[in-house]
Amino acid sequence: MKTQDRYDQMIARFEREMPTAETELHYGNPFQLLVAVVLSAQCTDKRVNMVTPALFAAYPDAASMAKASADDIFAYIHSVSYPNSKSRHLADMARMLVAEFGGEVPSDLDALQRLPGVGRKTANVVAAVVFDLPAMPVDTHVFRVSNRIGLTRNSKTPLETERTLVKHIPAEKLSTAHHWLILHGRYVCQARKPKCGSCFLADLCAYNAKKGGEG
Repeated sequence: MKTQDRYDQMIARFEREMPTAETELHYGNPFQLLVAVVLSAQCTDKRVNMVTPALFAAYPDAASMAKASADDIFAYIHSVSYPNSKSRHLADMARMLVAEFGGEVPSDLDALQRLPGVGRKTANVVAAVVFDLPAMPVDTHVFRVSNRIGLTRNSKTPLETERTLVKHIPAEKLSTAHHWLILHGRYVCQARKPKCGSCFLADLCAYNAKKGGEG
């Protein structure tokens, strides 16, 4: 099957099966999503959603968090992964937002990546989810699923995966496609035991074909 044909057919399936795919992180404004995504690095959305209600009640925006110390923030997020570094990043990030961006989250990818604790994936998530820009964040789920089902071929880095996906997925579908791949990886195409027998992409999947299509 030609690569673009595989993309077109898989996109059609995702649109049918996941018409309302969206982030599972809970947030009330762009700043809160940015914070939640920073916290989600190497941590589950479920765990992040457990700590953010109290965190956001105390610090609902950049202006309020900018007044907090890393230790203040740590008290709310100590149960997530790498809480010490994330506490420092959040405190510094909030201060930079206030000092350089009037307390508002910028939509520009380069500006976002200047913020402490914000890498390309986090910047792309904010661009896609908050600003509905044609961005493709690549996390571990997107990276694994894309390689496994045949959207990419032996991609070695997240950036390589991102560039391939952006090339083949229509710009207006990119932000939704990001959620399709994450949710598919989280609940169906899991790392250790993919549920091929109940997968709506099984007949199109390169991995399933390689192992004989037994489901």
